[in-house]
Order: sequence, then structure tokens, then C-alpha cells
Amino acid sequence: MHSSSRRLLATVALSTVVAVVGTACSSGAGSTDAKDADSGTYTVWDPYPQFDKGSAWTKLLDKCGTQAGVKIKRTGFDTSDLANKTLLAAQQGNSPDVLVVDNPVVSTLAEAGVLTSTDDNKLDTSKVDPNLLAAGQSGGKTYGTPIGANTLALYYNKEVLKEAGVDVASVKDWKSLTAALAKVEKAGKKGITFSAIGTEEGSFQFLPWFWGSGAQLTELDSDEAVSALSLWQDWLKKGYAPNSVINNTQTTSWQEFASGDYAFAENGTWQLANAEKAGFEYGVLPIPGSDGGNAAAPTGGEFVTLPVQDDTGRYTTSQKLATCLTSTQNLYDTDTTLSYVAPTGEVQDKQVAANADLKPWVDAVKAARGRTSDDLGTRYPKISEQMWKAVQSALSGSKSPEDALTSAQAAVK
Repeated sequence: MHSSSRRLLATVALSTVVAVVGTACSSGAGSTDAKDADSGTYTVWDPYPQFDKGSAWTKLLDKCGTQAGVKIKRTGFDTSDLANKTLLAAQQGNSPDVLVVDNPVVSTLAEAGVLTSTDDNKLDTSKVDPNLLAAGQSGGKTYGTPIGANTLALYYNKEVLKEAGVDVASVKDWKSLTAALAKVEKAGKKGITFSAIGTEEGSFQFLPWFWGSGAQLTELDSDEAVSALSLWQDWLKKGYAPNSVINNTQTTSWQEFASGDYAFAENGTWQLANAEKAGFEYGVLPIPGSDGGNAAAPTGGEFVTLPVQDDTGRYTTSQKLATCLTSTQNLYDTDTTLSYVAPTGEVQDKQVAANADLKPWVDAVKAARGRTSDDLGTRYPKISEQMWKAVQSALSGSKSPEDALTSAQAAVK
């Protein structure tokens, strides 16, 4: 795409990008100079400001640079910062050579003309699980390759379930889960906690139930969607979930579970280290669909992408860097560091062989779905905003689930 039209599209995309990031990320800052005067230096931008120069991630970048015969100039940004900086850099013709970016932003950047497709950059994505690759697809093309995925599942407190006489193996669908919550509540403990806050985090946490009902994001007011929101509303009415979920972030929701009083918590792979420190025995099971099976949970995690360059001669080396970062051994090491599930079956098998506790997370990731999949692209943020508003309206009691979702669908149209 010609650079002037690319910059115009990038300007338009700025208004869209902030809404779809920040469901599980850190904060930090960095330099915004993408290019180095030395043509033997290649720039990498990523959303991992928590990793300093001595980290395994930075050492991997340097190793991949050495193998490609170049130096790496790496900058880590906060997730939302990174997306905006990328769009601004594209306007200025100053994009990084390699961009590691939150997966729901990929389609926004692609539609803005900021990224090269795998048709152009020749990145090999043949080993990647199709459901994970879909998060980086737009208009029939693929833009980059996932470096790893995180998603949501149900953590459970073994002691609380034991005291309530609940066999976790009996939890296979919504009916059996609700029956388990009733037993827990009757035993004097608390049922389930999650995040239903009026932000992307709320939509992120509602999506497994929404998709698990059979609903589609193009039809927010379907009977299936209403059944999912009714499930959450009923849990609050019966005291199986606390009213605090309306304001809970995923962090505060986790803090409630970590108190040891709750049977279940919906949360992500990024809480695994905290789960080990919780002081009680826990387990993990994939979120069940309404009638059984594993519900599709949304995928978090990042894509390695190659932004458009005015100097197209840089692509060959950039492709070598991206290929190095996503090789089998490097994926295993990186995803272990990030507490991510790998995007390929080969590396997932290695992860489970090394740590059997990852098996339910691998199962959850295999059933997961990208938020911008189904070619939703830049429509997703608008749909998501109306979804979380509907959840807030229903859980606060200001509207019925049906009315809330009818309003949401009308607003999206």
C-alpha cells in the first residue's frame, strides 16, 4: 500500500485501537524512535516493559539478531501505548521492523495498512492452531503469527468443594455448575467470582458464557445470548456470585478467590503463579458450555508482526527475526516465561510433558476463539462496548437481560 494512504488509514484507526486492549497487561514506557541510523540495527517493539536488559526475553531477541547478522534495538511499551505509538509511527513512515502486539489489535493495524500480510512477508504459519491464527486474520489474509496464548478457565478451591460435598467431575454444563454453586452456598461458603466491570475486561469474561450458549457477536440479542446473561443475573439474585462482580477487575476478582472463601473463580493463565501462593489446594477446569463440552473462551496473547516499510529490502531480515522468535524451542522458552500456552500442538505437548497442570489450559486454548475472529476486525470494539453495557444493566437490575441485549444490538447497528 502507498505510504500516504497508509498514514491516512492509520490516523482513522487511532480512535478504535484503545478499546480492545488491556485485558491482561503490564505498564511501562519507552523510547519512540523506531529507526536507527545504522542500517545494521533492526527495531523491535513489544508490550513487555516488565522485562529488562538481563531478562530471558531480551537475551532471546539479541540471539535472534546475532543469528540474522544484525543488532537489535528493543523497546517495551504498555499495551495500549504500543498500539497508539505504532499508528503514529506508521503515519511518520517510521515503523519498527518487528512488532509484537496484543492480538485483538492486529486487525485494526492491518485494516489501517500498517502491517504486511504473510503472503508478502512469507512467515510460515502452517503449524499454528487455526483458532489462534484467526485472531490475526482480516479480509482473508493473515497478518503475523501468535507468540503464545492465554485464556480463561475456572479455578476451584478443592477444600471448599469437599466441604460442600461437590465432586468437581460432576461439573459438565451450566446446570451442573449451578447445582454445585447451590450446594456451596448451602454449606455456608461462597460460590463464584468473576469480573463484569464496564470495560473490555467485562466483555472478555462474559464471552465464554456468551459463546458457550451458542450465541454470535453479530447478534447480541439472540435467545442464546439472553440465556447467558440470564445465567449471570440469576447467580447474583441467588447469592451464588457477589454483587462486587459489577465493579471487579480480573485482579480484584482474583483477590476475592484468594481469600479462600470461594468455590470457583473465572480467571486466566496469568494467575497461575498467584494460585501457587494462595495457601490452599486448587484445580482448574475449562469453562463448560451450556449443554456440555468446553466453551470457547477468548484468546489473549500477542502476535509477532512485520510492519510495512518504505525500504522493502528490510523484510528478508525481519522475517528471519520473526521466524527465530517463533521457532519450536524459542516458543517453549518464551511461553514458559510468560505463562502462556504455545500456539502449536508440538510445543503444547512439550509444555504438558513438563507440567501436567497445564493440561486444562491447553484444552481451554484449543477451544478458544479470537475476539476479532469471524472477520469482525474493527467492528469488535463497538460490539464489545455494547456487550459490557448490557451486562452492567442486567446485573445492576436496571434492565432485564432481554431488554439490555436488545438495546445493545440496536446500538451496534
